[in-house]
Amino acid sequence: MKLNIAYPALGSQKSIEIDDERRLRIFYDKRMSAEVKADQLGDEFAGYVLKITGGNDKQGFPMKQGVLKPGRASLLLSEGHSCYRPRRTGERKRKTVRGCIVGPDISALSLVVVKQGDTPIPGLTDVTVPKRLGPKRASKIRKLFSLSKEDDVRKYVIRREIQPKKEGKKPHSKAPKIQRLVTPLTLQRKRHRMAERRRAVARSKEAAAEYAKLLAQRVKERKEKRAETKKRLSSIRKSATA
Repeated sequence: MKLNIAYPALGSQKSIEIDDERRLRIFYDKRMSAEVKADQLGDEFAGYVLKITGGNDKQGFPMKQGVLKPGRASLLLSEGHSCYRPRRTGERKRKTVRGCIVGPDISALSLVVVKQGDTPIPGLTDVTVPKRLGPKRASKIRKLFSLSKEDDVRKYVIRREIQPKKEGKKPHSKAPKIQRLVTPLTLQRKRHRMAERRRAVARSKEAAAEYAKLLAQRVKERKEKRAETKKRLSSIRKSATA
């Protein structure tokens, strides 16, 4: 079985091949997201606690959380489910997935170091992998460099250098577009948006008042017309009786 062990604290990852089934029995009948003491894997893992995050069986079917069986199941999956990526809006598909209980048919198991042991594991807990990308949001850049609101965030964006694929070309750098950056232009747009909203409210109030006035006028005209017809009818009746 292949064990893919990740250590998120340092951003490192290591793959280990273990063929001895006696050492792997600590993972059998354990579910995904279960924490396992890894002392049985070897002396270098003494004191380590590993969390099961996923895996594949020998035919490549991925383990799915919530399928409580050590075999495969065919499920109707839609957008938002794990182990499935819809190609069209509203698409659903029946996919075969592996249950979340670990068994001897698993070929690759994904693990995360929850607790570090006594001795560091070479290539995993003694290596720091730097982050490839820096923060993108303005507030997170301020937090990283301890900036105040008066400082210009654009001067502190972390740029990364990209080496050219062709020879003879100079390397160039890339920087992310800062999100949620408050500039005079964004404030101007916000003022314009709020003014437009106020104008729309005023227009709707004027239209409502005009409609109410027109409605009152129509009601008044209808009452006058009704009174006039009543008056005419009464005069016709009087003339008929006379």
